[in-house]
Amino acid sequence: MHWPSLLLFGRKSKEFNEMEPTIILKRPVSGLSRRALTVFVAQACRAAGLKGAVTVMVTRSREMRSLNLRFRGKNHATDVLSFPPPTLDNGFAGDIAVSLDIAARNARSLGHSLGQEVEILVLHGILHLAGYDHEDDEGEMAERETRLRQRLKLPRGLIERGQRNG
Repeated sequence: MHWPSLLLFGRKSKEFNEMEPTIILKRPVSGLSRRALTVFVAQACRAAGLKGAVTVMVTRSREMRSLNLRFRGKNHATDVLSFPPPTLDNGFAGDIAVSLDIAARNARSLGHSLGQEVEILVLHGILHLAGYDHEDDEGEMAERETRLRQRLKLPRGLIERGQRNG
């Protein structure tokens, strides 16, 4: 399946600075500024060893549902989607989309801030862009996510939650 890279968020071309993320906030994120998220994304990319620029879009579940249907054939919203480019092109590492609605529900139910939850979801997406796949890697992504989450001082991550809940 062809992932959209660059075209997903309506951008046709851009010169990318190494590790300079582009942040698109379709809605404000309580407790997390665009600048703070930009700094976090750059730190998380460095920590994960991901080279190239990343675009992060924080949007509503309705748009996430549409993206999930269009690119994965699944007709439901999801918390995070990652779209790596077919090849590392002009220093671009990929796109990440995060559902603000699902992040808000998760943050409330898990007792941490919305900003932290968005960062957890972004970290998960960054690891996918770095080539990890928790569905078939025998725990490698889970271990990496746990180490990076602790290093970045984040609460329990996505894979860890799934292992305890499932």
